[in-house]
Amino acid sequence: MLIFTLTFIKIYMKHKSVLNTIRMMISSFFVSTHLPYITFIIFLAFSLANGEDAKYAACSNLYSCGQIQNIGYPFWGGDSRPGFCGIPDFKLNCLAGTEFPTMNIYNNGYLGLNVLGINTSLHTMSISRLKLLETCYLQDTSKITMISTLKPDSNYSYISLFYGCSDCVSGFHSKSFTCSNSNNHTNDLAYYFEDPSEISKIGKLCSCKNNVTVPVDKSRLDELRSANASLWRILTEWPVEMEYMVNFTACSKCEESGGRCGSSVDVPSLDQFVCYCQDGPHPFLCSRSGVAAVVLGTVMLSALFICAYKRRGTNKFPFQWSRMTGDQNVAAFLKSYGSLAPKRYTFSEIRKMTNSFKDTLGEGGYGIVYKGRLHDGRFVAVKKLKILEGDGKEFITEVLSISRTNHVNIVTLLGFCIERYKRALVFEFLPNGSLDKFIYGKEIGKSLELETMFNIAVGIARGLDYLHRGCNTQILHFDIKPHNILLDEEFRPKISDFGLARLCPPMNSMITMSEAKGTIGYIAPEVFCRYYGSISHKSDVYSYGMMLLDLVCGRNTKTHDTSEMCFPEWIYNRLESMEEVAVNQMLNDNKKEIEKKMILVSLWCIQTYPANRPPMNRVVEMLEGSSELLQLPPKPNLSSATGSMMDSLSITTT
Repeated sequence: MLIFTLTFIKIYMKHKSVLNTIRMMISSFFVSTHLPYITFIIFLAFSLANGEDAKYAACSNLYSCGQIQNIGYPFWGGDSRPGFCGIPDFKLNCLAGTEFPTMNIYNNGYLGLNVLGINTSLHTMSISRLKLLETCYLQDTSKITMISTLKPDSNYSYISLFYGCSDCVSGFHSKSFTCSNSNNHTNDLAYYFEDPSEISKIGKLCSCKNNVTVPVDKSRLDELRSANASLWRILTEWPVEMEYMVNFTACSKCEESGGRCGSSVDVPSLDQFVCYCQDGPHPFLCSRSGVAAVVLGTVMLSALFICAYKRRGTNKFPFQWSRMTGDQNVAAFLKSYGSLAPKRYTFSEIRKMTNSFKDTLGEGGYGIVYKGRLHDGRFVAVKKLKILEGDGKEFITEVLSISRTNHVNIVTLLGFCIERYKRALVFEFLPNGSLDKFIYGKEIGKSLELETMFNIAVGIARGLDYLHRGCNTQILHFDIKPHNILLDEEFRPKISDFGLARLCPPMNSMITMSEAKGTIGYIAPEVFCRYYGSISHKSDVYSYGMMLLDLVCGRNTKTHDTSEMCFPEWIYNRLESMEEVAVNQMLNDNKKEIEKKMILVSLWCIQTYPANRPPMNRVVEMLEGSSELLQLPPKPNLSSATGSMMDSLSITTT
């Protein structure tokens, strides 16, 4: 027994890193609720036990196609180099008779690239774009997500292409282009823009199905502006140098230990790095004593599973075995808030209070809102969320965010329901519905006086200022738009829909987002392109400014054509030349003063760079003060904007 113990200690010290990795993976089995991670652990266990080396041999092969020869990790493709030898986004396709392979850089394969060269030392690619102008992208999806592993250098700017547009106003003709349309939508148009302010225009004045943003050499962009080059040549003939961002440190260490770099693409939705060795796959490095590691790993894996099974009902085990599902996260939240927490309803209670979901109030991106009634007779609005995968991050975020608030301009959360995949939120009922109905005249006879609109604008500003400064935890909303502003019986505004909100403890903190979400026309430039600055509370300020323009312009669309008047450039030029800026010439002097104040504040809020925008407390002061004290904001210079490739962009159509 003593000899066995000493031998075990010797092996343990030699393979301590391997055991720690196994322990961490076993722990994650009980902590995580995601099936791919469980599958990945089982996959590694069987691989260790069987000493699989077929993948090591496969990943020893290099990829070749035409003029591109002997390419390894992270690239893969064809029969010689399977998917587990690279990263899913870096698949190369080789067609017979072609000089260069192609590559799709979008998750749904819409944008094709010609790969003209790969520099494995500098980790750069020379690419040209295919079919950006050949098809109108009339698929049903409105979301196109670009991978964040390809980034151009500082010599590149960006243009955005919008496909499947209809019902556009005049003024965009010079920037339109034609593309083939297999779905026979003869009235659909396509446009290109380089100016973020123009993107907000088309979001308000057109209905477009899809869009994509691509890098363009700045010198070529100048030729496009001067009409010395066509959009077709810029997008298809001239290559772009891109750096592919991959963790090469892990790969280098793997190869130094004698392994071959790859990923666990055997497991759906998981592309974790794996080092394939002669004795099988390892998380990071190849072991010098493969047989000992296999035996030890298998024994430890089995022992930990048995121990976990026997002790999962106690708190004595040194690892965290509890499975923190969405239900338990909410339970922990209720415990932390005590008596101040909102009430938790069962789904049968939700069904009863809404009379089996008969009275629909509206529909948003994450669910449908129904009218309900509590036992005490109070009317409520019940938001029934769509069935989501995972633990429902948006749901938890919304519950946590709204529960931290207590303000007259923030919607009140009365309760919630979570039962497996059934989720619902119970809010106070606001009889006048959402603000967009009054701005855009969606219902006949519904319009508001300018003074009422102004009071609504001030209330929204106060609510946002409270979210940014008034809570113990700073709350960034990220989806401020008229659709998410509700009005009570006295037309007091209340900010709602916190599904995209983020909690940030310190004031003025900068955050990162792996995927940008929002609504075209209200998304701040820095959210989808990091050149413009960091994402912060100033992103909400931009959305508020665009909504403020809606309050001024949208209410006048029934009386006359104000499409040109609502462009920030037109308004700014009028102010700069000391001309009258009133959108509605029928207003008296007092109302024109209110309208001018709202316009000036909106122009400050929609400044391109976050540093030039005022915080929301300053916005409140500007609205409540005299317009004579408001200075004209600097005119944005957007044409020279450059920067790194946007990490991701999701467009919400509701």
